[in-house]
Amino acid sequence: MSKNNVIRELFDRSIDKKIWVAPMAGVTDRPFRTLCKYFGAGHAVSEMMTADKTLRMTKKSLYRANFDGEIAPISAQIAGSDPLELAEAARYQVANGAQIVDINMGCPAKKVCNKLAGSALLQDEGLVEQILSAVVEAVDVPVTLKTRLGFLNGEENILRVAECAEKSGIQALVLHGRTREDMYLNTARYDLITEVKKTINIPVIANGDIDSPEKAKYVLDTTGADAIMVGRAAQGRPWIFREIAHYLKTGEYLAAPEIEEVRNVLLGHLTELYDFYGEYSGCRIARKHIAWYTKGLHSSNDFRQQMYKVDSTAEQAEVVEQYFNQLLHHGERMSDVQVEPIDLLKN
Repeated sequence: MSKNNVIRELFDRSIDKKIWVAPMAGVTDRPFRTLCKYFGAGHAVSEMMTADKTLRMTKKSLYRANFDGEIAPISAQIAGSDPLELAEAARYQVANGAQIVDINMGCPAKKVCNKLAGSALLQDEGLVEQILSAVVEAVDVPVTLKTRLGFLNGEENILRVAECAEKSGIQALVLHGRTREDMYLNTARYDLITEVKKTINIPVIANGDIDSPEKAKYVLDTTGADAIMVGRAAQGRPWIFREIAHYLKTGEYLAAPEIEEVRNVLLGHLTELYDFYGEYSGCRIARKHIAWYTKGLHSSNDFRQQMYKVDSTAEQAEVVEQYFNQLLHHGERMSDVQVEPIDLLKN
């Protein structure tokens, strides 16, 4: 299948294809991506993987590059600052099974930006052009770009970067409505996303603070974007994708999942995490997911304090099941849980 056909498949206009999962380091591993796709996400991008080949065989990198059995299309995100290294990394990921390569120019983390990678690249538009051209020329699969409005507030250069991306052969642009200076503070801005959409002819995907069905519709309608990308709002709430899809199709809200379904989804997610990471890492990585799933539920803080002390997968799954069974016994309903706004201090 050609580059254009792969991208066309992603945008062949069913509403489900308009809802993407954002790449989040330490979150969007293969089990999480698979779960989000099960609930209706049209596309998911891997966790960020460094272009530094000396780190390619580390345990963390091997987990992140594990696409075994994943629902197509498989998209691998790479990060770095050297055009030749990034081109080689793109070839490696394609050989590893990636059908799309995504370049990270949006990560605001200090340890990434200090290496002139992620959103720090937006300070050097010449280097941006070199990287985009090198990666596009290196592989025969579509290359996409995820970035931000600019590095500093008041110096947003996304319009020039977007035009450069299109000229370089980038097939789609994912745009987070913040600068690097914003990190995850302040409110995502969509005005420049709207301008970018009017300026370039490749698909534009809007990202930032999309945490509800009505917000998803608002962002799509306001920006004219071809799709939206959901990140932190999906943590512990993978059914948000079916909620958004239902609202976009019908204009009506989908009923909240029952506690029994949440229990079953979480236990299934834990099983996948344990199988993927093994006993030691699986138990520890699962803790943050359990915390997200249980946020706002009755006595959830007390439960989490107990759960954090457990250091085996079998006992962890047991205490989770017991907690949800107690919620069922007391008639807890997800519809009574107040969904809190995205915590802008996290991730």
